Amino acid sequence: MHACRKSDGPVVPAKPPNNPSTREGTEAVEGSGPAKGNAASETRPGRRAGPRGSSDLDRVREAARRDKRARFTALLHHITPDRLLAAYRAINPRAAPGVDGVTWEAYGEGLEANLRDLHGRLHRGAYRARPARRSSVPKPDGRTRPLAIAALEDKIVQRATVEVLNAIYEQDFLGFSYGFRPGRSPHDALDALAVAITRRRVNWVLDADLCEAFTSLDRSWMERFLEHRIADRRILRLIQKWLNAGVIEEGSWAPEEGVGQGTSISPLLANLYFHYAFDLWAQRWRRRHARGEVYVVRFCDDFVVGFERRDDAERFQCELGERLARFALELNAETTRLIEFGRLAAQDRQRRGLGKPETFQFLGFTQICSKSKTGRFKLKRVTSKKRMRAKLREVKAEMRRRMHLPVPDQGRWLRSVLQGHFNYYAVPDNSEALFAFRRQAVRHWRRSLSRRSQRAYVTWGRMDHIAARWLPPARILHPWPEARFAATTRGRSPVS
Repeated sequence: MHACRKSDGPVVPAKPPNNPSTREGTEAVEGSGPAKGNAASETRPGRRAGPRGSSDLDRVREAARRDKRARFTALLHHITPDRLLAAYRAINPRAAPGVDGVTWEAYGEGLEANLRDLHGRLHRGAYRARPARRSSVPKPDGRTRPLAIAALEDKIVQRATVEVLNAIYEQDFLGFSYGFRPGRSPHDALDALAVAITRRRVNWVLDADLCEAFTSLDRSWMERFLEHRIADRRILRLIQKWLNAGVIEEGSWAPEEGVGQGTSISPLLANLYFHYAFDLWAQRWRRRHARGEVYVVRFCDDFVVGFERRDDAERFQCELGERLARFALELNAETTRLIEFGRLAAQDRQRRGLGKPETFQFLGFTQICSKSKTGRFKLKRVTSKKRMRAKLREVKAEMRRRMHLPVPDQGRWLRSVLQGHFNYYAVPDNSEALFAFRRQAVRHWRRSLSRRSQRAYVTWGRMDHIAARWLPPARILHPWPEARFAATTRGRSPVS
């Protein structure tokens, strides 16, 4: 991995704005140092991951933590029948089947024999990856996101492989990486961003958006990144089989570009790619070149960078484009923005005769500069209007499809939808959007019930009674970011 071009100007001493010793913290920026060497350099002789047993992956973790340049030569033996069984049980039984049409229930009828046969094929090299089935889901902006639905056996093996590889890469990934990692969630990333903006010196925010990030991942770079840590050729061949399996779309096979979204292995591979292409560089840039404080929060291909100084932000943005271009990645010029945002943004803009600070989107929330009742700065997070409209369109269409089902069946389905929405979006300061979502969902339900026949008109009084019977109330379910952030960092964060 090539180092980024050095910038002109003085180099200031490293000044990590977050505690570099706190590995488990949900830090806005966490100081886990970059791995020694790079994907193209010579590495030390490979080490075996350790003997089998209940502590096999613990030994892998410890070896990866102790030696950041170690390459693991024996990993496939960790994919045991028990690990395959655990991977099978972790799959959603209602998940869509792949191209082979095998469902979770059907595979489970002869589960022991099936897993024993799968394990044997894996270890003698007879396992073959099947093409994924192409499916598309609508995006809030009206476009569609292509998904790759793997065959059931591929899902099982991928999940087991991810568990083994996570034992290594969780020791390498930096603290500001949150996407699809064990023990981390989107709300951890949102909390880290909120604490950085409200408690630290953030005056400018770079809201970065990548163009077709997953399909742009260069496989030659991916192989080099994998070989930085993995020397077990059998594991590397497994990953190559999945990447080269292609997809079946409208009955025809086609090669898959980059890493297909939707498979169990794709989040780990994407995190690995961004770790080397962006994370290590951003950490190094912050320490070597930044004159003010810099905070990074990344959730897979979606990341936000906060800056104290505008010159740092502009310089970072310029060099970021060059850095990403080295690895076949590109910033979306239309949606990537550098905006004035933070505790002092409103008064600084007012002093210059400008309007209110702009807002930006992150993980489904619109981030807004606001004030508390006492006049102090507050970061307000509300549901993205695009996300809400898209979800309500889905609710409307599905309610019409379920129009003639019994009311209890409709109520149970809509309750699950609302509860899932609240579980994610019910953060402090978002009550108004929660009430609006519930109110509009009830309106769609009432309209659907009233269209069941000419005499089926439902009054609002009756509808309110039905909604109260079946639907959960709109209320805040999440704590304030500072409280949860302090709890997850165990009080050792400098911003807690």
